[in-house]
Amino acid sequence: MQPLTLFTLPGSYAFCRLHPDGHIPHWALLGDDFVSLTRTRDELSVVCLQSNVPAEAQAERGWRCIKVEGPFDFSVSGVHASLALPLAEANISVMAIATYETDHLLLKEQDLEPAIAVLTKAGHTFRTE
Repeated sequence: MQPLTLFTLPGSYAFCRLHPDGHIPHWALLGDDFVSLTRTRDELSVVCLQSNVPAEAQAERGWRCIKVEGPFDFSVSGVHASLALPLAEANISVMAIATYETDHLLLKEQDLEPAIAVLTKAGHTFRTE
């Protein structure tokens, strides 16, 4: 896998667990950087800007998002592994979410700077928007 270009999205994110039969709340869709919605029979999971999440919502707060500059063809392999493996070796946990065009890595706020250092050392490049 060749080196990837990455950038950090502004703001903090939260993972929210909602009732599986519930409606997607309006607050989940506010903002224009990144939102992820996943429904299973057990839950409706929403990842969105933390500032949009009501205080009473069941949520894991304090996440930052690293986006891989894409798009990638579906046949390209190793994108996630080239990021997750060096982070795992550095004991940095990530939650990965893939979209049609690219990958996003969410990690706890305190792990952002160490993750940038690890991924840069692994040969990836960070750019500013």
